[in-house]
Amino acid sequence: MTYLFDPLCGWCYGATPMLDRLLASGSRIELLPTGLFSGAGARPMDEGFAAHAWANDQRIERLTGQKFTQAYRNNVLNIRGTLLDSHAPTLGISAAGLEDPNRRLHALKAIQRARYVDGRDVVTVESVAAVLADAGMADAAALLKAPTETLLTAHGELIGRGRTLFQRLHADGVPSLAIIRNDAPRLIGSNALFGSFDSLLAHIGAA
Repeated sequence: MTYLFDPLCGWCYGATPMLDRLLASGSRIELLPTGLFSGAGARPMDEGFAAHAWANDQRIERLTGQKFTQAYRNNVLNIRGTLLDSHAPTLGISAAGLEDPNRRLHALKAIQRARYVDGRDVVTVESVAAVLADAGMADAAALLKAPTETLLTAHGELIGRGRTLFQRLHADGVPSLAIIRNDAPRLIGSNALFGSFDSLLAHIGAA
């Protein structure tokens, strides 16, 4: 199973508990970032976008129970002159998972918590490195601050795989979950990640 995501996507944060349940049930999940909010997808955190994001975030909280705090609203959404740019957090996730891909989820969850709960604007290398260090991944933090050619190559390949699968599935956004059997990927609709767990398992079984 493959999970397509962006670390600055509020809906991806909302889907994290369902990922935990899938993993606890014995499912194997590969995390692939799509770079949705990096490069050409980055955008200014202006007043209009902040209001749109906060309205969506309140809906996600009601649907999933995931908390979006006032600290996040004050210190992330309402700060002007910054970007919604997922390059640094995505590179941090690549750094965390360079030797052990299973650490990608640990890094993603740490970054999500830092942003949406603690109100830390994780869009710079320095801020993401601090989050990784706080989460017990000092090695990944150091690698992020001084990326090696190995990391940059692996990161580019990871993003490339994520974007290729995203396009192949004709997905309309993240989070997206794909089942790949006999090299044929099938998309599990994002809505399945926000319903009941039994319904999600039924979608997976039917894919």
